[in-house]
Order: sequence, then C-alpha cells, then structure tokens
Amino acid sequence: MTRENAGNYSARMHAQLDALEGKLTQILERHQGMRGENIRLRQQLVTLENTNKQLSERLSEARSRMESLLTKIPD
Repeated sequence: MTRENAGNYSARMHAQLDALEGKLTQILERHQGMRGENIRLRQQLVTLENTNKQLSERLSEARSRMESLLTKIPD
C-alpha cells in the first residue's frame, strides 16, 4: 500500500490500514491456495472417473465371459 498522503492520516488510521492490508493479503493467499487445491482435486476427479470407467468396462467384460461360460455348462 502506498503512503502518498501519509501526513493526512492519524497513527490509529495507519494501524487500521495496516491491519486491513494484512487481512487482504491473507484472503488473497487463501484464495490462491484454494484455487490450486481446486485444480488438483478436479484433476484427481478426472483420473478417478477414468479409472472407474475402465474398471466398470473390465467388470462388464468379465460378466459377459462368465455368462458365456455358464451357457456352455451342460445341465
């Protein structure tokens, strides 16, 4: 934060502005951190969805093979 007109503010107002600046900095840091986490979670979700799809396909194939084998077993 710039202090172009530093003489126009009281010490109390400077302290309040400094506190506000600190809070804004924390909010921005948290926001950036949460954005990064959100990106990582979205990537993880895509990976898990792909894995789930592959496993579902394998399960379906195994089920089809089992059903085929069961029809070949004599009664």
